[in-house]
Amino acid sequence: MMGNEGNWDRIIRVVIGSILVALVFVGPKTPWGWIGIIPLATGLVGWCPAYRLFGLSTCPLRKK
Repeated sequence: MMGNEGNWDRIIRVVIGSILVALVFVGPKTPWGWIGIIPLATGLVGWCPAYRLFGLSTCPLRKK
């Protein structure tokens, strides 16, 4: 599987995912913060299944 996320996209996903997961432990302490695992995981892996489904990519083209 080839990556379909650019660097900035990955950074934003990791930051937002980390903030959402942190809300489980501090702040409102609701289980809805666990939804942050999805952007955190896709940001760390560099591949988003929703991007694949819709044919999107923020990853720059690689030169051969």
